[in-house]
Amino acid sequence: MSEPILSVANLEAYYGPIMAIRGVSLQVHPGKIVAVLGANGAGKTTLLKTISGILDPRKGSVTFEGKQIQKKDPSAIVLGGLSQVPEGREVFPFLTVRENLVLGAWTRSDHEAIRADIERQFEYFPRLKQKERTPAGLMSGGEQQMLAIARALMARPRLLLLDEPSLGLSPALVKEIFSIIQRIRADQGIAILVVEQNAGIALSVADYGYIMENGRIVTDGAASVLMEKDDVKQSYLGHQDEGIRGERRWKQRKTWR
Repeated sequence: MSEPILSVANLEAYYGPIMAIRGVSLQVHPGKIVAVLGANGAGKTTLLKTISGILDPRKGSVTFEGKQIQKKDPSAIVLGGLSQVPEGREVFPFLTVRENLVLGAWTRSDHEAIRADIERQFEYFPRLKQKERTPAGLMSGGEQQMLAIARALMARPRLLLLDEPSLGLSPALVKEIFSIIQRIRADQGIAILVVEQNAGIALSVADYGYIMENGRIVTDGAASVLMEKDDVKQSYLGHQDEGIRGERRWKQRKTWR
């Protein structure tokens, strides 16, 4: 197997006195989709913020393409080839779709290639082409999520971080966006690290998965294997089979504890 494009080792990060992630280690290999699953408050967003330099870790390391990047300025990390799509989309609401995309390419000066990449985003997301002169704040949540992903791709990253791309979207839009994510990986060979509460859709597209609880990685494995684990089925995929004496298995103690 190739060397990982991203390696996180024994990472600890705090919000004030509160430890948000506790000794987290994971890897992402080139061209692979890796999912980090967990409930709200598990530490998933904190993990991405620490990888992308928004939050400094107290301990541990983040290695991207063989170089440690923990505590680097976020702008330097983007320049190095890592982009993040934040939770809640965070598009520039008063700028048009096209203007948002142009800002996504702020690290670049190859103007002809930037124009070509904008058209490429419109191929991935035809709705954005239809609304390229529309202020982003006037678009639906699903359209804003498409724009946030397209804007991140304008920097031509080699690793893309996605924070809860399904948040607040209808099942049909979630399916559409994850289908496009698969296409982007296939077309461009980008490695993708996605954090999600929607375990079913995330594992269906991922190659590998990690599960976080209370700031820790509690189990990991190939996505196809995780989908067949009883604990994962019952706690994250909504399977609630009846156990003996009518007890729900999802109430039983998880095997990874």
